[in-house]
Amino acid sequence: MALVDRAQRIITSPQTEWPAIAVEPTTPAALYSGYIVPLALITPVCSLVSTVLFLHRTIFLGGVIAVTSFVLELVAVFVVALIADALAPSFNGVKDQTQALKWIAYAYTPRWIAGVLLLVPVLGSFLAFIGSLYSLYLLYLGAVPVIRVPAEKGIGYTVVVVIASIVLFVVIGIALAIIIGLLAVGTAISTGGIH
Repeated sequence: MALVDRAQRIITSPQTEWPAIAVEPTTPAALYSGYIVPLALITPVCSLVSTVLFLHRTIFLGGVIAVTSFVLELVAVFVVALIADALAPSFNGVKDQTQALKWIAYAYTPRWIAGVLLLVPVLGSFLAFIGSLYSLYLLYLGAVPVIRVPAEKGIGYTVVVVIASIVLFVVIGIALAIIIGLLAVGTAISTGGIH
């Protein structure tokens, strides 16, 4: 229930929730097990259901895509938090890996929850993208209280972290496309689709 309450508060009242998050003691293990993993599962699970029901792909292929994207998402959260932590001193923020992980994890909340919209073909992807945009706004709001970046440097810090994240997600997207392509070719060869 704490997960649902936190997700609701960070989405609906981030100005008051970020200061509470900033002083809340936690560990990376607790963040991953109690918040990141459950929420990061939403998109791959909904994508799997959509892939099987609407795109008529095999459950095996959909499952491999879902598991791969889930693992890559967990790695991405960790790497983006490392990037945010490394950049914090350059913007007069505090270098603290746990704070950086909290900042990234809680800011990603609307992005993860919007993954449920992938159950709606075509339109769902667009609506899920809106959740990602709201996550960017949450990043900006959380930079000052969580990373303790001065207010005048909050936008610059957020933009640099977002650019680094975009580069990371492009690399992850390429990796995922290669894996999916190899699986598709392998499936086609094994089923006789390619001679």
